Amino acid sequence: MSELITAALVDLDLSAETKYDAARSLAERMVAEGRVSDLDGFLADVAAREAQMPTGLDGGIGIPHCRSEHVTAPTLAFGRSDRGIDFGAADGPADLIFLIAAPAGADDDHLTILSALARRLMDPDFTNVLRAERAPDAVAALIRGEEATPAGSTSDASPSEGAAADGPATDGAEPADEPFRIVAVTSCPTGIAHTYMAAESLAAAARAEGVVLDVETQGSAGFERLDPALIAAADAVIWAHDVEVREKARFDGKPIVDTGVKAGINRPAALIAEARRQAERGATSTVTGGAAQQDDGVTTGGDHAHFGIRLRTYLMSGVSYMVPFVAAGGLLIALSFAIGGYEIASAKSVADHFVWGEADSWAALLNQIGTAAFAFLVPVLAGYIAYGMADRPALVPGFVGGAIALTVNAGFLGGLAAGLLAGAVVMAIQRVKVHPTLRGIMPVLVIPLIASVVVGFLMFIVVGKPIASLQRALTDGLNGLSGSNAIILGIVLGLMMCFDMGGPLNKVAYAFAVGGLADPTPGSLKVMAAVMAAGMVPPLAMALATTVRGRLFTKTERENGRAAWVLGASFISEGAIPFAAADPLRVIPSVMAGGAVTGALSMAFGCTLRAPHGGIFVVPLIGDPFLYLLAIAAGTAVATALVVLLKGMRRTAEAPTPVIEERKSPVAA
Repeated sequence: MSELITAALVDLDLSAETKYDAARSLAERMVAEGRVSDLDGFLADVAAREAQMPTGLDGGIGIPHCRSEHVTAPTLAFGRSDRGIDFGAADGPADLIFLIAAPAGADDDHLTILSALARRLMDPDFTNVLRAERAPDAVAALIRGEEATPAGSTSDASPSEGAAADGPATDGAEPADEPFRIVAVTSCPTGIAHTYMAAESLAAAARAEGVVLDVETQGSAGFERLDPALIAAADAVIWAHDVEVREKARFDGKPIVDTGVKAGINRPAALIAEARRQAERGATSTVTGGAAQQDDGVTTGGDHAHFGIRLRTYLMSGVSYMVPFVAAGGLLIALSFAIGGYEIASAKSVADHFVWGEADSWAALLNQIGTAAFAFLVPVLAGYIAYGMADRPALVPGFVGGAIALTVNAGFLGGLAAGLLAGAVVMAIQRVKVHPTLRGIMPVLVIPLIASVVVGFLMFIVVGKPIASLQRALTDGLNGLSGSNAIILGIVLGLMMCFDMGGPLNKVAYAFAVGGLADPTPGSLKVMAAVMAAGMVPPLAMALATTVRGRLFTKTERENGRAAWVLGASFISEGAIPFAAADPLRVIPSVMAGGAVTGALSMAFGCTLRAPHGGIFVVPLIGDPFLYLLAIAAGTAVATALVVLLKGMRRTAEAPTPVIEERKSPVAA
């Protein structure tokens, strides 16, 4: 197993000014060491991860990290900055920067090393030595854990083994022979750093408070379940997570503090204090698929409890599982049309008629495989919306409801409704208190059975037909879009795609377009085309702007501009994030204007698209490809012109006024 970090991956005089410059500087060392195969592709993945949530931590630490297909081996690069770099932490810039690169399929051994490092970052003795050490090879050895842990450090303690103070508890704690007990779960989207840092931070705070704490880290290397006896003995539960807690029903009936993973890192003592307060007032929680509900009906967890946020999470969960089916099925169907023409959709089954040497037979095969994949779209959407709400017991009623939505012709809208209904029904059943002897069969038999009957009744008898009528109206409306109505829709979709470039609004527009592919019509295919075209504009515009007026951009931005050509052509809107983060007031309005132009022109030209992704690489599968490329070019030109104009005005405004020195004539002197 190669070393995670070497002296060549250590920069003790990091001169970068921004977090993107820092990531690039450290990533270049990874490329030089053969750890990263594509610098720009990897940096785009780092930027996309950074856009999800800032990676700065209190205490002067920045941990940009991501999983990427461009990483050849799990790697860590370290940089130390004298001036500090803003990574979004509440207490100011970071002077210790760790760039963590994990392959898409990182092995458990390396992930264990990374998790151990994440825990050690919570130890001030460890970080103080990193700030003082002057030799890169010594820093690398310290990070690898080959040098002794500094005196006074407790970073080697495993929070999963329970953390308790040696001395007496603080005021208000339980007697020493009966300490207050907490079980916790930590998790983050990447499962590499924040998960384990939150665990260590909570463990350290528990030791200081005289609390016995056991942590389950649900990270990339999987998770080892807490002993049921520990959960049963716990006085309270803390969930510090940014992804759904797995197997959450284990914690039913306990007081639960439900919050984000960064709160576990930055405010562990406050979370422990809140857990104490809930236990003292006798609060209990009914664990549903979403946040924990207290017995007084109040939901804990701050932002996690907001209904709008949870609803979007549920819907995006379903869409994320549906998209691979759309991608595979849509591309196969589009390829079949390219090979055999649109009439291939009515070909005989290849199970009965297939000729190896005929192009039409291969086209029919691709079409029928793609059609089979498309048949799963609505059931998968409904099933995983329900799963996001109420975990595995909701999968069966969700899939059943989605299948019924297809039966009654309720389509994509029916799938949304079926998923939400299934999740809600299962959550309601989970609230019912049952005898302990029945709990074992509830999630595998009773809940799927009862929920499937209820959801089936609702979809067949109550809501199915009205939703089918609404779906037909929406389909007819999209098919009938022409003239100004189509252009207005294209403008709105273009603005949404370019506003946050991979963020929530972008995802809503994309989900709307992908949902239309579940039941493709001429109107929905136009929407998909407009969405992809507009999403390509931001990175392409930034690439063009850095080419034609490079002096308006920093050296790093010009380098990012070269990568943005490929990212934009591939429909990766996140390629423009570094530019938007550095200058949002000029970049974002410019690319939004360009996206609106592109969306409007694509709709006006009547361009269509069956593939949900691919950028210019699926142009042969686009209806009216020349006009489609023209729409993208026009929007890119508009966005480029605006950003160049706005940045040029800034340079003019910032230029210093020349000082004219008054010179006296020799006579006057």
